[in-house]
Amino acid sequence: MKKTYVLDTNVLLHDPLSLFQFDEHDVVIPAIVLEELDGKKRNMDEVGRNARETARVLDQLRTTGKLHDGVPLENGGHLFVEIGHEHTVDFPFDVMTNDNRILTVALGLMKQYEHDRTRKVVVVSKDILVRVKADAIGIEAEDYLTDHIVDTTDRYAGYQEIEVDQAVIDEFYKVRQLPLSALTKNQLYPNSFVVLKSNVSKASAVAVVDALQPILRPLSLDVEHVWGIHPRNVQQRMALDLLLRDDIPFVTLLGKAGTGKTLLALAAGLSLVEDERRFNKLVVARPVVPMGNDIGYLPGEMEEKLRPWMQPIYDNLEFLFNANSKDELGNILAGIKSIQLEALTYIRGRSMPDQFIIIDEAQNLTKHEIKTILTRVGENSKIVLVGDPYQIDHPYLDEYSNGLTYAVERFKGQNVFGHVQLIKGERSSLARLAADLL
Repeated sequence: MKKTYVLDTNVLLHDPLSLFQFDEHDVVIPAIVLEELDGKKRNMDEVGRNARETARVLDQLRTTGKLHDGVPLENGGHLFVEIGHEHTVDFPFDVMTNDNRILTVALGLMKQYEHDRTRKVVVVSKDILVRVKADAIGIEAEDYLTDHIVDTTDRYAGYQEIEVDQAVIDEFYKVRQLPLSALTKNQLYPNSFVVLKSNVSKASAVAVVDALQPILRPLSLDVEHVWGIHPRNVQQRMALDLLLRDDIPFVTLLGKAGTGKTLLALAAGLSLVEDERRFNKLVVARPVVPMGNDIGYLPGEMEEKLRPWMQPIYDNLEFLFNANSKDELGNILAGIKSIQLEALTYIRGRSMPDQFIIIDEAQNLTKHEIKTILTRVGENSKIVLVGDPYQIDHPYLDEYSNGLTYAVERFKGQNVFGHVQLIKGERSSLARLAADLL
C-alpha cells in the first residue's frame, strides 16, 4: 500500500534529513510547517541549525521541479508542499492552531484518496498531543522512529552477569585470566565487564574483557579510594577502572540520579590532573538546557551567568574539597588553575589536547552536538560523557534518540571506548527510592 506521510514541524527540526527516510512513499509538508521553520531559522542553537539545514534541503529539491506539484526523492517517493486544504474539510476543533492546520492537510488528503484503497495517509509527529488529536478524528498517526538508536530493553549496560561452574571462578583467581571461549554463548565487547557467579555458592569474580586478546582478566586497578571517594558497589568499581585507565580515551557513564556518575568522574579527573599530573587541565562542561520554565537572561560576566547552570558541579566539588561554603570553594578553585568550568556553547572550532574532559548531562545533547564535541578531543586527552537518558529536558529528544545513547551504541566494540550503566543510587535512601518510584 502506498502511504502519504504528512510531517509535523518538530520532525524536521529534529532531523532535517527525515524527508528521505520514508522509503518509496510520498512525503507532504504543509505550508504552515514552512512558516514555523521560518520562525526558527534565526535561532543560534541546534533547533535553528536544523531549520536552516531543512531550508537548504528543500531549496536543493526545488531545483528538480515544482514543490507543490511534487518532486521525486531518491528513494522512489515524491515530496509535496501542500496548500489549500484548510477550507476544504470539516474540522471538529474550534481553534485553528498551527497543529490543527497540519491535521486539516491530512484530512484533506484523506478526502482526496477516499475512493483509492491503495492509499493511506499518516501524520508523523514527535508531539504526543498531535498524535492523540489525529487519532481522535480518525487520522493514523506515528512518532518519528527512524532515529531511535535502541530500545531500552536492549540498551548496552557495559557489563554482564554470567553463571559459571565454581571451578571456572577458582581457575580465574588462580591464573588471573580466562579465555573467552569458556563463555562462547555470550557476546562480549572489548573493555566490557563480566561478573562471574558460581552456580553452587555465593562466590563471584569481576573481570574485564581485554581489548587486545580474547581473554577475561581482573580489573587493572584495585581501587580503594580516589580523591577520598570509595566505590560503594561493583558498578562504581567498574566505572573507576575505566576512568583511571590510560588506554581508554572515551568513557560514558549512564545512571539514574544519585548513582554517583558525576562525583566519580570529578574524583578521577582531579586525581589524574592534580595528583598524578597525567593531564594538564580538568575541563567540566554542561549543556545549557533548563528544566521547566527558564528564568530568562542572567546578569554579569560569563562566569556569573554560568554559575547557576554549573551549580551541581560546584556542589560535587564542595564535597570533594571538603569546603564548608561557596566562598571557601571559590578560594580553593582560584588557587588551582588546572580546573576549568564552562558551557558547551563555544566549543566549536576548539582543539583540546592533554585534558581530562567531563561533559555532564550529556543526555540533553543531539547526535550532531555529540559529534562536534568528540571531534574537538585532542591528542592525549580523555573525555567522559555522563548522563541519565530518563531525565531529558531537551524538547526534541527522548531516551531513544539522544546523543548520549547514540554515542554508546555506535562506539560499543571499539578498543578506545568503555561504558558502564550505574544501577544503585548512593546519594541517600530517599533519593534512591524516589529514582525508583517516580
